[in-house]
Amino acid sequence: MSDIIKNNDNHPGYNLAIIGATGNVGRELLEILYERNFPVKSLSALASEKSVGIKLPYGESNEIEVKALSRFNFEGTDIVLSSPGSEVSKQFSPIAAKAGAVVIDNTSQFRMDPDIPLIVPEVNLGELSLYKKKGIVANPNCSTIQMVVALKPLHDTFKIKRVIVSTYQSTSGAGKDGMDELFNQTKGVYANDLLEKTKNNFTKQIAFNVIPHIDSFMDKGLTKEEWKMEMETKKILDSNIKVHANCVRVPTFIGHAEFINVETELPINYESAKSVLSDAPGLIVVDHRTNEGYVTPSEAAGEDAVYISRIREDASALNGISFWCVADNLRKGAALNTVQIAEVLSEEYLRNKKSLR
Repeated sequence: MSDIIKNNDNHPGYNLAIIGATGNVGRELLEILYERNFPVKSLSALASEKSVGIKLPYGESNEIEVKALSRFNFEGTDIVLSSPGSEVSKQFSPIAAKAGAVVIDNTSQFRMDPDIPLIVPEVNLGELSLYKKKGIVANPNCSTIQMVVALKPLHDTFKIKRVIVSTYQSTSGAGKDGMDELFNQTKGVYANDLLEKTKNNFTKQIAFNVIPHIDSFMDKGLTKEEWKMEMETKKILDSNIKVHANCVRVPTFIGHAEFINVETELPINYESAKSVLSDAPGLIVVDHRTNEGYVTPSEAAGEDAVYISRIREDASALNGISFWCVADNLRKGAALNTVQIAEVLSEEYLRNKKSLR
């Protein structure tokens, strides 16, 4: 069993490490790195002591054996893709960066640090060079990512003043345990079992229910998930945009959906909004005003794009538009965005190793 798994013969490759490799996002990172033929020279899968020895698939014929994060030496590692809990990232991301790696962190730990860029490649790639300050790049919240990919072309063309978003977030946003809870509770309903036995990850029953509460409560009734969407959008896109978010957990496994209402400074209508969204990178517009003429989370699962449907004018505002936005939260909402950042780093910043730090 070797970590040397070079899969791009046209490039000498980089030494990569994945922190949190056994989680939903970690496994998705492995799949996407292989799918996109990322120039890998070696790849280390890191997790807690209890996961040491687990073998994770990489492509059709490779397996990587999980190593202990606490005992890993980051010297010689070029890029670290980090997706553990925030506290783990808080401890180990700076260690990896100090050893000379560039860390792309998928937790909330560093997102609002003014010295760390918060990047969505289709939106604010020009900020990526700021990684050199601390050696860390932050990956935004999954719901924020798909929203700002859609907002960017509208803001460039029509100048967004205000955004109101209501989310419908799948249980995979709470990790494997959240997905398991939905599965077990659903079985429990049909078996007439006590739901309280499996209500560990969510504050209310999630099977056959929706929960208007994601993450902890903050001042004035705001939840932290809602705060993330509001503050991250301002940091990524424009600090002058007013954002109001309502975040809801729904009983689906993969794929987040959002209804987004936008008010702009310049005139906007259905035709102009659809045209701009259709031409934007990372977006696919499927908007047929008929049965099945829209995309749902189950259809977006496993896909890289952010899908836009149900575009319509908002007559309650002078310049208003609303639309339905769906994406795979484990891919574009997390792992794919991380790999896209790594691809730009490998192509534009790290080819000459002297430019690393």
